[in-house]
Amino acid sequence: MNGDLLLVILIIVGMIGRSPIITTAACILLVVKLINLDRFLPAIERRGLELGLLFLTMGVLVPFASERISYKDVLTVFTTWPGILALSGGAIATYMNGKGLDLLKIDPQLIVGLVIGSIIGIVFMRGIPVGPLMAAGITAVLLKIFTFISDRIS
Repeated sequence: MNGDLLLVILIIVGMIGRSPIITTAACILLVVKLINLDRFLPAIERRGLELGLLFLTMGVLVPFASERISYKDVLTVFTTWPGILALSGGAIATYMNGKGLDLLKIDPQLIVGLVIGSIIGIVFMRGIPVGPLMAAGITAVLLKIFTFISDRIS
């Protein structure tokens, strides 16, 4: 399928699904292609995730920079159940990201399913794309569960 046509389809799907992130991303990539800046696509692919994560992290850290979070708030993370669960959630998420990276090294063609699944999640489930590593990490866990169950059945 022609890349331009696929981007137009993604723009339409993003508009129908009311997903400005997909629509904007597809529009920007279509403009890059249409004004013959294709040579920048590999750099966007290579560094786009890093830049996206950089801005996501900056957005999350703004309360620290604006001093809306105090030392007392940080202390409660270590002394309350929600704080301890948040620490655990962060640790589990980074562990799963590592497993996702391992999975993508072993089976890189899974990225196609991860991208399409992410688009479905964004458009139809109002999800937020935070990167293929978490999706790959969840896939790795699901594969382990599926393998465990299928080994038990057979």
